[in-house]
Amino acid sequence: MDAAPASPAKISPKEGPTPLFGAYGIVKRFGSFTANDGVDLEIRAGEIHALLGENGAGKSTLMKILYGLLEPTEGVVTHKGDIVQLPNPEAARRLGIGMVFQHFSLCENLTVAENIALVMPKELAGKALADRIAKLGNDYGLHLDPSRPVWSLSAGERQRIEIVRCLLQDPSLVILDEPTSVLTPGEAEMLFTVLERLREEGRALLYISHRLDEVRRLCVRATILRGGKVVGACNPREETARSLAAMMVGTAVRDVTPRQGVAPGKERLHLERLTLPAPGLHATSLRDVTLSVAGGEILGIAGIAGNGQAELFAALSGETRAPSPDAVRIDGKPVGGLRINARRRLGASFVPEERNGHAAAPLMSLSENALLSRYATAPLTQFGLLKLGSARDLAKRVIDAFDVRKAGPDPAAGTLSGGNLQKFVVGREILAEPGVLVINQPTWGVDAAAAAHIRQAVIDLAARGAAILVISQDLDELFEIAGSISVLHDGTLSPAIPTAETSREAVGLLMGGSSDHAAPVGDLPLVHETAPVPVPAHAH
Repeated sequence: MDAAPASPAKISPKEGPTPLFGAYGIVKRFGSFTANDGVDLEIRAGEIHALLGENGAGKSTLMKILYGLLEPTEGVVTHKGDIVQLPNPEAARRLGIGMVFQHFSLCENLTVAENIALVMPKELAGKALADRIAKLGNDYGLHLDPSRPVWSLSAGERQRIEIVRCLLQDPSLVILDEPTSVLTPGEAEMLFTVLERLREEGRALLYISHRLDEVRRLCVRATILRGGKVVGACNPREETARSLAAMMVGTAVRDVTPRQGVAPGKERLHLERLTLPAPGLHATSLRDVTLSVAGGEILGIAGIAGNGQAELFAALSGETRAPSPDAVRIDGKPVGGLRINARRRLGASFVPEERNGHAAAPLMSLSENALLSRYATAPLTQFGLLKLGSARDLAKRVIDAFDVRKAGPDPAAGTLSGGNLQKFVVGREILAEPGVLVINQPTWGVDAAAAAHIRQAVIDLAARGAAILVISQDLDELFEIAGSISVLHDGTLSPAIPTAETSREAVGLLMGGSSDHAAPVGDLPLVHETAPVPVPAHAH
């Protein structure tokens, strides 16, 4: 690490009163790549401060420096004006810094309570810790079962662990990295209530999100990064979501062009009364699930986290085999008993929800990750495998087509920011030109421009004749790209409703357990689009 210049014991604020925490002249280099370049940031008590930027702008690197996961190459961090050293997260927590991670830092085989205990004082364990978890859950509406193993939880429930684990440390600064990316509208509303309470208690919150309407609602100050540098600051409430996005990317964000008059083709993906028992104690059984997607169609699957989305994806991809071959068909062929590679050979592609570890091997390079999903389906070489050189070419095609920001020519997947890894994984599958694409949470954690690019790529793939099934907790996304929507609730799938004939409110009622699957728009009360969606008790 480059030697940092000598600094005074205190740093004067750029403006106004002394901030609770500050970062001044922060530079972070990884070899020849500069992730942060002279960044200044001041965070004050009693405010929710947004940190905005496109994927790869340097936001996560800066947050890791503030949380003690990385040391800056140059620059200093201050607490109440005093320069502090943050050699590790424990030192950051002692100063009152807590962080809610975008990528969950949880141990799969441990329970909720055991994961929380890892960062708590040793004397707080067992029943005492379970009581604290229950009290915080009751106080803030963040309910958890301390005895459940993490591997059995949905992404939304895992996010709840991160938030509870952070709040149990009674932090004075809470850093939130894409906290609503896997939450339903109802869960997000509950989180916003929690954040407002924390602000009123005098805590500082640093909020990173690509959902700009959330930023405009919660924050009165924003710092904007681009290319590792601070390029501006603003009051988000005085901006529009479009103007904020333009500041982040340096140009106007293009709208998604909807499909124009694409007639559906023949049926390409079909599930016939699929029933599967829950794969684990806390998983969800699928009951009598029937769906059909034709070429040129996009079917959206909405639902609150933990209602069977992971189980449905596993059944479609072949990670879980169906009880009969005919329960799942691809282009008319029964595939219920086939594994994922056999289904890929029939022209199907799959994008799972969890990109790190499920969609990509974090320690492997991008070209090796490209190889993993193609080796069994590419034209055979004399060794029976796709050549690594071809994989490098494929990885480069994905990187160029989906604007994947990275350090180095072929870095490990785990070194990419979350949004850039998402772009790589989605691009890898779309460029395979599949006849059937099943994609779970397509734009989780990506910026506005990248989300528009991914959604347009999905629409364009359908226009080329693919049958696409999109599982998403983002209702705005489903209404933008899907021709029809079904709702998965407690392992049961509602009949598909044409998007043009329903509303967010109608879909929200189905997500909450309403049995009126086909409620027409006119029969529903008018509700504001941001109204919370009811959360069933089992989702807690």
